[in-house]
Amino acid sequence: MQLDPLLAQIDPDGEVPPVDRWHPEQQGEMDLTIAADGRWIHEGAPITRPRLVRLLSTILRREPDGDYVLVTPVESQRIRVEDRPFLVVDADREEDGQWWLTTNVGDRLALGEAHRLMLSETPAGETVPEVPVRFGLSARLGRNVYYRLVEQAETRELEEGVLELGLTSEGIWQPLGRLDADSRRDGETPCR
Repeated sequence: MQLDPLLAQIDPDGEVPPVDRWHPEQQGEMDLTIAADGRWIHEGAPITRPRLVRLLSTILRREPDGDYVLVTPVESQRIRVEDRPFLVVDADREEDGQWWLTTNVGDRLALGEAHRLMLSETPAGETVPEVPVRFGLSARLGRNVYYRLVEQAETRELEEGVLELGLTSEGIWQPLGRLDADSRRDGETPCR
């Protein structure tokens, strides 16, 4: 499928549309993959225009069955996502201790109750934090952001000698990784 008919139905300068309320009857599948490194690949070629990637990201949602779809009021197209559809590419801490994350598609999230870090495995088997973004979609912490956050992290002791590395934002603990007592003796880092 070509992207032009799908994009013609979307306002390129508008806000994120209410894709959670759209349930079109026309459905299909598109040769589009979001790679684990954040690249969007259409019919074998990377999409190199950031504005186009941003536009497509605003019509993406995750279905209850776990599939990812690009959706408009009249059609939905299933796509492939290798890990998480977005990557966190920047993190900023305000003077009040509030952390803000920015994704590769331009979303800016305040770490807190609505956007909490959680630990999950990548397809490669690494435990890496992710954060919910919108419509069932989440963003994986990019490697450089992860290490920047680890430099600012605190530790908390959990049950049975396990240490959790993390930070606090909006008064909410945000985990970055865990070390059991054996790993600490070996000098391992929590994730990655």
